[in-house]
Amino acid sequence: MIRWREALRTDVPAIVALLAEDALGATRESDDMTPYYAAFDAMSYEYGNSLIVGEADGRVVATYQLTFITGLSLRATRRAQIESVRVAAKLRSEGVGAAMMRDAEMRARHAGCTLLQLTADQSREGAHRFYTRAGFTASHIGFKKRLD
Repeated sequence: MIRWREALRTDVPAIVALLAEDALGATRESDDMTPYYAAFDAMSYEYGNSLIVGEADGRVVATYQLTFITGLSLRATRRAQIESVRVAAKLRSEGVGAAMMRDAEMRARHAGCTLLQLTADQSREGAHRFYTRAGFTASHIGFKKRLD
């Protein structure tokens, strides 16, 4: 059984390992934990920004980031943004992702959100199918611009 909880600083290496576990992540992540610890520390001070882990048998086996956004559009809809969704490769297709989405939705509703949103890389076709099954609609086209 998976227990969902707020991530601890000591979870950072396990989270980064999950982020690096797939083809895209393997090209983007680093073995140097310094920037990850700095980011974790910054996130811990940001209101409405949570890093969640799924723990099984004392090990981190899944993770996602949930950020609450208050805005004026859609009649001042409060929304939750899900990022960095990862499940350990050996646990995929075992229901962990579905449990993760239920946990994210529960946290979003508890925070007063009426919209749950995410983006997924275009190349992640399996993820697209998963999100559709989880009730998400591909209603928008996302754009990103690197600022480095």
